[in-house]
Parts: sequence; C-alpha cells; structure tokens
Amino acid sequence: MTFKPTLPTSLKGAIAATALLAASPALAFDVKDMTKAERAAFQAEIRAYLLENPEVIMEAVAVLEQRQANAEAEADLHLVKANADALFNDGYSWVGGNPDGDITLVEFMDYRCGYCRRAVPEIETLLKEDGNIRLVIKEFPILGDASVLSSRFAVATKLVAGDDAYKQVHDALIEFTGEPTEVSLTRLADGLGLDSGAILARMDSDEVTSQLRQTRELAQRLKISGTPTFVLENELLRGYLPADQMAIIAADQRDQG
Repeated sequence: MTFKPTLPTSLKGAIAATALLAASPALAFDVKDMTKAERAAFQAEIRAYLLENPEVIMEAVAVLEQRQANAEAEADLHLVKANADALFNDGYSWVGGNPDGDITLVEFMDYRCGYCRRAVPEIETLLKEDGNIRLVIKEFPILGDASVLSSRFAVATKLVAGDDAYKQVHDALIEFTGEPTEVSLTRLADGLGLDSGAILARMDSDEVTSQLRQTRELAQRLKISGTPTFVLENELLRGYLPADQMAIIAADQRDQG
C-alpha cells in the first residue's frame, strides 16, 4: 500500500514527516508519489526556509567537508599501512633524528621547493624538542631538471661517501640558491672535503636511477603530488607544517599506539 502524506505547512514539519516516514519501511514514501501541486508547494516551502535561514546551507557544507576530510584521512591511513615497508624501511633512504625513536617521520622533499626549505628548521626543532623521533628523507625531485640533478648528486654522495656526507650535501643543497651544474656541484663537494669526481661519476648510475624511481613509484601509490609531504607514523600530512603542529600530531600518534 502506498502512503501519500498530507503536505506539511512548513519545512520543519516536512523534514520531521520525511524523517518519520523514512525511519520505517512500512511508512516509506517517494516524493515522486506527490501530485504536481503538492511537489511544487513542498519545494516552495524548502526555498522559503533556506532564504530565511541561509546559515543552514553553510552548516550543510561544513558537514559535507568534514565527511570528505574523514574519508580522505581514512583512505590515507590505508595507503600508509599498505606501503609501510617502503615508507619506513626501504634500505636506501637516509635515516636521521633518533634512529631508535618510537615513531617515524618521513619527508618527501625537493631541493628547489621553497616550502621544503622553510620546513627544515621546523623539523630540526621538532627532533630536538622531542628527542624520540626517527627521520627518513625521501628524495622526490618534481620541479624540473635542476631538482633531478640535485637529488642525483645527493644520492650519489650517500653511495660514495656514506650517511654523514649525505647529510652535509643535503643541508648544503637546501640552502643553495644557484643553478646546479657540474661546476657548481664540484665546487660544493670540494668545499665539503668530498671526492667530487667519484660522486659526479656515480650520479647517472643504475643504482641512483633505481632509488629515485622507487621513491617516485611509492609517491604515486600514496597519491603524493607535491612537496613537502610528510608521513608521521600512521598519518599522511600533505604540505608544510610548523613544528608545534607536528608535535601535536606526534603526541596523538603515541596516544593511539
């Protein structure tokens, strides 16, 4: 049996009637069952209510945005868990901070990225004030040939001269404002007391290419398209964040753990 309700005289009544009917399958109804006149009156009531109470629209938008944010966060959580080994223990990315820290911060970065440069002192502050965070740097050059050249140089330095030399070169490239060329990179390496010839010779090696490719493929799986992007334990953070905000997230991750 189809139930055809009497049209309410206000939107409040309409909403209440609709909710009541929808709550019980036996009383469920379809607006299409209304007559044309009833439907027009119903729509007019809705329009009048929204014009008198436009803040309802903003409230609805806010609810929708929160639902979307929650859905994206849940999807990111699954992506991080599915790629945990590649994120936290790939066997080639530089590891700093406290190597035995109870949580890990991963940064996807590009040397030509202004926000990556702004993030450096924030990360250093976080690591110093917390003391129990493991840091993993992912070379993710996405801003052109100069970015790729800088990352190749950094990765080659790690392969040739080890972790300490990589950190020196990483810090120098973050602050470097010139154009990376064979001449400028040679000068940078020589200034740090490194074997520039050996590093330059390694830059185009298959091993360097493979590391950058694996990181790029990981970023694609995580739907990362910009830098800096962070993964703080189980949470994917897209964009620049100051130290105090990362500290709050770190505390939340510990509480959840």
